[in-house]
Amino acid sequence: MDEATPDQPETTPTDALPERAPSPLHLDLKKEEGLRIEWADGVESWYPIEYLRRLSPSADQRELRKAMGRNPLTVLPAAPSGMIKATGAEMIGNYAIRITFSDGHSTGIYSWGYLREIDPARVGNEGPRDDAAPHHDPLGLGPARP
Repeated sequence: MDEATPDQPETTPTDALPERAPSPLHLDLKKEEGLRIEWADGVESWYPIEYLRRLSPSADQRELRKAMGRNPLTVLPAAPSGMIKATGAEMIGNYAIRITFSDGHSTGIYSWGYLREIDPARVGNEGPRDDAAPHHDPLGLGPARP
């Protein structure tokens, strides 16, 4: 622990840790519509499938969003014909969900922290800045402890 001075209170290393995202109590994936999450803190979130696909936390999608931010004329990959749907989902430990989409994309692992960060009701339809957490903390665990 740091020593307290008259001007500063005593602090511990955990004072600097970010709050952990609440855990989901209930997940309901409607494959053609979206994902509804009821969180432990009482918040309900709705994520349309297309929104989740566009904001996939996978490395390739993150790089594409960065390129589009630098150059709005970035050539985008060919869009699949028809509407994007979820074809499946699997829990990743107790911290995330992986969603497989009808276009074959399945490499994005959506941590609970990331899902809270991109909640459309909280951030609007554009999603978060790409340099925002949890990209530097993909598991949503906070900074490493010594």
